[in-house]
Amino acid sequence: MGVTPPLPLPECRPILAVDRDLVQFALNLEFLEAEFFLHGGPPPVGGRKANLDPIIRRIIEEFAYQEIGHLKAITESVGGVPRPRLNISAEAFAAFFNRAMNTTLSPPFNPYANSLNYLLASYVIPYVGLVGYVGTIPNLLAASLLGVESGQDAVIRTLLYLRANEKVKPYGVTVAGFTDRISEIRNRLGRCGMKDEGLKVPKQLGAENRTTSNILSADADSLSYSRTQPEILRIVYGTGDESRPGGFLPNGGAGRIAMRFLAT
Repeated sequence: MGVTPPLPLPECRPILAVDRDLVQFALNLEFLEAEFFLHGGPPPVGGRKANLDPIIRRIIEEFAYQEIGHLKAITESVGGVPRPRLNISAEAFAAFFNRAMNTTLSPPFNPYANSLNYLLASYVIPYVGLVGYVGTIPNLLAASLLGVESGQDAVIRTLLYLRANEKVKPYGVTVAGFTDRISEIRNRLGRCGMKDEGLKVPKQLGAENRTTSNILSADADSLSYSRTQPEILRIVYGTGDESRPGGFLPNGGAGRIAMRFLAT
């Protein structure tokens, strides 16, 4: 007879909400990704054209149009919500990276400076949406969105893995080292254990305990990690508190689920 696993902590349990609200919640992340990959609609705080090489630019352009498609698909399926105020400024990313690295980087991290910095900044965002969609299944639309989001995350992680041992100038920390720290800060902010891993892991965390590469982040059974909506808000707010906005959503998220927590 198997051992019954312990119940998750109250702050880590799935929330009660109808499918419509769960899918609309995803618009907060879709807006964030769309604006970071390609400005559309009212300009967010601090967004600007990144200095990308031709290959990375083509990849990011494709991602951007995919995000626009996601916004249309969700809105046409379950209705839309007003786009929340977004902060994708270099300063917002610099603050996140300082917290992740547990130091004040000098010069401040600028995601728009070059292709590598932009990829590292991209590592911050899509994965948060990806694990949120896992938590929203079995909604069919969410499953369809998940397929593309997981692909985007895999491409970003692969491009970074190819440069895993390269030191990010002028900080003297490798690409793999940066991804470790970003994953660690997302785990701490989410407050529900390890659901995030960098590009390289010890063998005991690799696929079937046989690999140290970690291009696709997954659990012990190679299944995608899942995060609840409160966990996601804690991360994108950068506060570790779903009722205290900040970070990339300075005024809080949109839709009934995000507003529910703001009301508390």
